[in-house]
Amino acid sequence: MSSTIEFAVIVQSWFDGQRHHDKHGPTTFIVRDGRVAEIVAGDHGSALTQRSVPVERGAFLMPGLVDAHVHLFLDGATTVNKERSEHLKQAPEQLLHAARSNARQSLNCGVTLVRDAGDRHGINSRVREEARLPGSGLTRVRSGGMGIKRAQRYGAFMACDVQDELSIRDAVRALALDNDEIKLILTGIIDFDAGGVTDEPQFTLEEAKWVVATARAGGRQVFAHCSGIKGLAIAAAAGVGSIEHGFFMDREHLAVMLKNQVAWTPTFSPVYFQWAHPEIAAWSAPTVANLRHILDQHAYHLKLATEMGVTLLLGTDAGSMGVEHGYAAYEEIQRYLEAGLTLELTLAAATSNARRHFGFEYPTLLAGAPFDAMLLAQDPFFELNALRQPLQVWPARADLK
Repeated sequence: MSSTIEFAVIVQSWFDGQRHHDKHGPTTFIVRDGRVAEIVAGDHGSALTQRSVPVERGAFLMPGLVDAHVHLFLDGATTVNKERSEHLKQAPEQLLHAARSNARQSLNCGVTLVRDAGDRHGINSRVREEARLPGSGLTRVRSGGMGIKRAQRYGAFMACDVQDELSIRDAVRALALDNDEIKLILTGIIDFDAGGVTDEPQFTLEEAKWVVATARAGGRQVFAHCSGIKGLAIAAAAGVGSIEHGFFMDREHLAVMLKNQVAWTPTFSPVYFQWAHPEIAAWSAPTVANLRHILDQHAYHLKLATEMGVTLLLGTDAGSMGVEHGYAAYEEIQRYLEAGLTLELTLAAATSNARRHFGFEYPTLLAGAPFDAMLLAQDPFFELNALRQPLQVWPARADLK
């Protein structure tokens, strides 16, 4: 007796991760043992039903979304600073419970893979292992484990301290044993009142190159928390795998990034929330104006990055104030569209770009690929809000690459 698990999905149109397919009528996807076995033009539901093959129907099929920058142990729904501080003081097991809840919520929203950008307890790696269990109900996790930073500088909740070349290389080698990528805290955060990044980078160009070289020797990429002109120049020249946040980007940075194949994860969502809800932090009118200017410049450079050919990864920084896991992906998609990107390019940033950047053998939804997909009631190219209510979500099986 065969143990093959087979089912089919029939839709009117679909997106493979790069291209919208909507001109040829119904399409039947046949899935066997977790992989796309066949993609066949037409509605073959009757024949499949006669063979006792279960059939799912919907209007539209696309790859599951990828959120390339989250912090699973943080609760983005909490917007009171005191409560957020108290959350961080909880025991690791309580934070693990929150991370599981956030991973479950992400999957329900159609986010089938997240890259967790660091926590000092290793919760992201624990959830990564739990998500590999059949029927876990959790989104798959690419774990940044714990990152590296300088003592007395930003990032204590997600990174360990390093000092000289030896400690940098030793820390990266040790972290590479379990981390899927190495997180480098290259700069601090934006001073919204000042309208810029006011502190100096935590690492020099030479030091950043040590991180990159050591990580690559261990088979890992580096993703760098970085904003501000000085830090961006270092990250781009050092050839990190991706720059996270990247506020105050300019054309020169993008040109170096393109040359060095550095991807960009812009993370509009935290700054957008601060601009949209200034009453929460009691921002002054000049500060709100700074926030709007920062967002407008970020959008301009996002469009420019696309035109220049820089790889974009959609990430939300979920867990930041007001940035809820799963739901934030829709909001980040909206920011890309507002910046002038097409939906096709935006959804590529939210699906295939990240999978390709992470080294997946099958970054798109094609025959032979692990079935990692979500089914929608309408085609989002005609009704964008359809993305917000997936009918069904299928994360790829953990044993398939």
